[in-house]
Amino acid sequence: MEDLQGLLEKINREGVEKADAEAKRIVDEAKAKAEAIVREAGEKAAKAKAEAEADAKASVARANETISQAARDVVLGVKDAITTLLVRLLTEGVDRALADEATSVRLVTTAIGELTGPGEITCGPQLAKALNAQLAKLGSFSVTTDATVGSGFTVKLDGGRVEHSFTSEVIARELAKRLRPDLAKLIG
Repeated sequence: MEDLQGLLEKINREGVEKADAEAKRIVDEAKAKAEAIVREAGEKAAKAKAEAEADAKASVARANETISQAARDVVLGVKDAITTLLVRLLTEGVDRALADEATSVRLVTTAIGELTGPGEITCGPQLAKALNAQLAKLGSFSVTTDATVGSGFTVKLDGGRVEHSFTSEVIARELAKRLRPDLAKLIG
């Protein structure tokens, strides 16, 4: 009986050891799977976080570029508006100056003072009246009336092949060209 008892105990012990070993194997396998799942989840989370950070940085860069572009557009818009205003103010000022017949006659005589005729001066009706008397003394220039000239005048030489325009628009445009670099320094 003792042998039987010993045998039973041995079988029981081997069964328990085998069950413990199997349980340990199952637990170790479960732990390994759990660690793999946790590691994979961590890797996925790190990848998702890196992608989210990259997307956020790209969004910030795009937003900054958009803001920079908008700022440039505003500056350009302001520069254009100021330039347009400058040209308009210059044109109005030149128009006022050229509306004075004495000033316009003086400008015409100065413009043609060194020129040798024959030539033609085209101007508005009011200035034509004042110029006819003055130019009669010079003799080599004729006056043509053209209501479309507006304020100012044009001087044509060599049968019309050479023309110099002294209209308010041309004078204002030339003044604006010379003032733009200084204006750009002030604005920019």
